[in-house]
Amino acid sequence: MRVSVSWLREYVDLPADLPTGDLEQALVDLGIEVDSLVDLRETVTGSLVVGEVLEIEELTGFKKPIRFVRVDVGAANGTGEPQEIVCGARNFAVGDRVVVILPGGELPGGFAIGARKTYGRNSNGMICSAKELGLGDDHSGIMVLPEQSPAKPGDDARPVVGLDDVVLELEITPDRGYALSLRGLARELSHALGVPFRDPALAPAPGPTAEPAYPVDVRDTVGCDRFAARLVRAVDPSAATPEWMRRRLTTAGIRSISLPVDITNYVMLELGQPMHAFDADRIAGPLVVRRAEPGEKLTTLDGVERVLAPEDMVICDDSGPISLAAVMGGETSEVVADTTTVLFEAAHWDPVMVGRTARRHKLFSEAAKRWERGVDPALPLVALERAVRLLTEHGGGVAGDEILDVNHVRPRTPVTLPADLPSRRIGVDYPPARVVALLEQVGCTVAQGADRLSEDPGAVGVAAGAGVALTVTPPSWRPDLTDPADLVEEVVRLDGYDRVPSVLPVAPAGRGLTWQQRRRRAVARSLAERGYVEVLAHPFVSAELPDLLGLPADDPRRPAVRLANPLSDEEPLLRTTLLGPLLGILKRNLGRGHRDLALYEIGAVFHPRPGAGSPPAMGVDRRPTDAEFAAADAVVPDQPRHVAAVLAGEVELSGWWGAGRAAGWADAVEAGRTALAAAGVPQERVEVRAATYAPWHPGRCAELLVDGTVVGHAGELHPTVVAALELPRRTGAMELNLDLLPAPPVLPAPAVSGFPPALIDVALVLDESVPAAQVQQALVEGAGELLEDVRLFDVYASEQLGAGRRSLAYKLTFRAPDRTLTVEEAVAARDAAVAVAAERFGATLRGA
Repeated sequence: MRVSVSWLREYVDLPADLPTGDLEQALVDLGIEVDSLVDLRETVTGSLVVGEVLEIEELTGFKKPIRFVRVDVGAANGTGEPQEIVCGARNFAVGDRVVVILPGGELPGGFAIGARKTYGRNSNGMICSAKELGLGDDHSGIMVLPEQSPAKPGDDARPVVGLDDVVLELEITPDRGYALSLRGLARELSHALGVPFRDPALAPAPGPTAEPAYPVDVRDTVGCDRFAARLVRAVDPSAATPEWMRRRLTTAGIRSISLPVDITNYVMLELGQPMHAFDADRIAGPLVVRRAEPGEKLTTLDGVERVLAPEDMVICDDSGPISLAAVMGGETSEVVADTTTVLFEAAHWDPVMVGRTARRHKLFSEAAKRWERGVDPALPLVALERAVRLLTEHGGGVAGDEILDVNHVRPRTPVTLPADLPSRRIGVDYPPARVVALLEQVGCTVAQGADRLSEDPGAVGVAAGAGVALTVTPPSWRPDLTDPADLVEEVVRLDGYDRVPSVLPVAPAGRGLTWQQRRRRAVARSLAERGYVEVLAHPFVSAELPDLLGLPADDPRRPAVRLANPLSDEEPLLRTTLLGPLLGILKRNLGRGHRDLALYEIGAVFHPRPGAGSPPAMGVDRRPTDAEFAAADAVVPDQPRHVAAVLAGEVELSGWWGAGRAAGWADAVEAGRTALAAAGVPQERVEVRAATYAPWHPGRCAELLVDGTVVGHAGELHPTVVAALELPRRTGAMELNLDLLPAPPVLPAPAVSGFPPALIDVALVLDESVPAAQVQQALVEGAGELLEDVRLFDVYASEQLGAGRRSLAYKLTFRAPDRTLTVEEAVAARDAAVAVAAERFGATLRGA
């Protein structure tokens, strides 16, 4: 939100000499983030003056219309002679007063102004537009001052155009909807600086009349619990928005449209009450406020035809919907150039409904932004009175005596607050009188009585105010104050966050990372050391992902948890596998020109618990009981921790040194082995065997087992999956369930032998369906204790070996801890190893 300090001063007595830094700090101390604080006087340097157009010469022979203008700038140029300027704008005439920056000045953005020759003429300075001065986005023409402006040629133009002000750009948190108005910000600053505040909402406003301003039927009092309206007739359609109002709207980032519409925006900024102006002559019959019917359509003010949902609230006449309530009006009833009868509407809408409607239609208007954060339901009549007075004052017209007010607003529910709760929660002594004073400063009504609440079991000592209960009724403009914790936060905020000591708790001795945390870090470090890049994907997926991955109908990864309020309607589910979002990141990087990629992620997946029911309602006034925790945990989805990796392109880059090597299914399997080794799983407990499992290629998929339990899969993705996701051929992937891995055992320190090894290679010929890992395990079992290491170093197949046969070559390392092995001992150990492989798989020594 952007707002000028001069406007704020109309409602709060800010000190005249208040430094901008102190103003910014006051807002930050209140919990309001200041994005920027700009002193407009410093944005334009040099001579910025008022000029009067004396002569205009139209230059011809150029691609676009060009004017040579002589402008009276008084004595600002030091000579008193007219200033000669070349200008391309055409929205001004002789006698108009304009804004001129003279040579030596500088506009926002570092645009220096000088004297130069252009289009065959000398141009000394520049006639400025609002955009060039940083006052708005209008660049269609230069600024022409109104006729009633008292400024004379040569006067400083800064105060004339509003460049003598300070502009705040604030980021308002979702729970502070009241701060999206001058009224709310002024109240906050009055608290911080201890200065008087004048509430514009206390202005007198007439109440409803027996005869309504316009017939209205509110059929849904939940979606709209208050609807007020008032008519203004005989409005001058040619009346312009006053310059001061247009300037304030421009500063706030709102484009001036027409006087009635500008007034609704002005009142919204001033009071925080969004409004809408209808052309009453374009409304057919009575108005009806209701939920939309499925399939209804409405063309909104932005010219887009929108298909409405049953949750949307609409305002209708006899022709159907004419406004998407609280979000944007419709074309058929908008104020147009010849409007003479204006119907102002000020209502109070359900914030949840507005938020969902805005996201559904992607219409994040200024009104919707305020409605979904909460608007004061006491404002409609005050806002109507303010809007009517502004329109009759600046646009003529006659205000109707009839006032409509359909009011179903429920009174605020009081909150019981133990007077000592702020002290107990924060650790700062807040006497009860101080607590009461701060809450009343916010606008709460506070009554005092005996405290029947139990003491906080975590409290140490007895805080001031123990045994006293406060009954607090929040004001209408603070819908965020619903629980004792909210009131505690207000006490701390207004008393000053700087009073809360910054004390770090002492970590208990003997504690550190859990073994699960150490495991995840080890796995991440191991993959990163092998060239994989860690990514963090959003856990949200689309309903089409299981089909894209080719998951069978009965696959346990198909059922997914659906979010009640997803960030995107296109991705409303929580992931059941890491591969979907991870492959999406792979595709995005490929689209950015990266070709050789190795990515990994460690994160949770989410599996629903069918029939778990709903969690118990738990407040914030006390710690939930163990039974409540258990009941809530029983509903929470199962969330095992997985690790996944994907590869595409080359794992060994090609270059002048030779050809590279493309990533393949074996690299994905090796990534799984790497993760298991880093997780502390001994190699002899790991088994890798062929499998068929979506989304992997059935002939290039391996399942990884630990102690006989499948913990994951790796290999090459199925061609149909690669095609559906638009990924390169041979893309590899791996995914493991880390929660299925056993705790790492305590490993003894390895014994190091000082005797030389005996190295023997064996090449075994056997059926190609036999997994190499099983052959290796047979060799280990047969070789006995003398075998120190075994490694597969070659796989060979040829017609000489026979169809369906292949050769697996292993390097065996034998070593004794206490002696040098003889040749006979090493050969005997080798033969024993080969014998076991031959017995189990029919393996024969190649060449034997």
